[in-house]
Amino acid sequence: MSLLDGKSTLIIGASQGIGAAAARHFAAEGARLVIGARNVEAIEALRDELRGQGHEIDAIRVDVTERPTVDAAVQRARDLYGRLDAAFNNAGANALSPFHEYDEKTYDHLLDVNLKGVFLAMQSEIRAMLADGGGAIVNTSSVGGLVGNYGLAPYIAAKHGVIGLTKAAAFEYGQQNIRVNVIAPGATATEMFLGGMAHAPAELAAKFNAFSPMNRIGRPLEIATAAAWLLSDQATYVTGATLPVDGGAVGA
Repeated sequence: MSLLDGKSTLIIGASQGIGAAAARHFAAEGARLVIGARNVEAIEALRDELRGQGHEIDAIRVDVTERPTVDAAVQRARDLYGRLDAAFNNAGANALSPFHEYDEKTYDHLLDVNLKGVFLAMQSEIRAMLADGGGAIVNTSSVGGLVGNYGLAPYIAAKHGVIGLTKAAAFEYGQQNIRVNVIAPGATATEMFLGGMAHAPAELAAKFNAFSPMNRIGRPLEIATAAAWLLSDQATYVTGATLPVDGGAVGA
């Protein structure tokens, strides 16, 4: 039996990077998927790719700052597969600037996507899981949710908040058979990260590489496999946990 065999699973933030890697990995592990993101063209292409391999998957536009689109994605999974077993909240946004130069508009946008978006998604998913008898949620934070870093103040604030929301929900819904955990990726070779580094000073990029004792950044699939395990029945006694997936950047 595969790790996620038959599980009705929603991935929000699946158009690229960790989310797209998760869609491919979760499908290979037997999940029945609904994938969502703002970039409809990208998720529909990914849907068609995985359908062509024989997987059960649908795609739907989701903007985590718009509650109705989140609710619609949760309902799509329940309509297609009868329930919602698992959800991976991975949508994110970033910007790079010295702390004192961030403008309020950028700050508000980063908090809306990275923190409020997780809150809205979890609310909808938990409502469904309460009705369906339980489930598992994994949120994407960051090592930036555990420590400080260069040029990322609003992102770091939001990712600390994601860990707090995760712990609160895990505590509140554990007796209703809902597990909620969070992964904290280190620097990872996603389009968002590499795009930011392309415009960063060379010394700043070098600092990110050196942040890990393994002296490299992670691969999206390395993050996705950790999320899959936390959503699976191999992790049935794990809730409220923060799992760094960072090449030892925090723990070493």
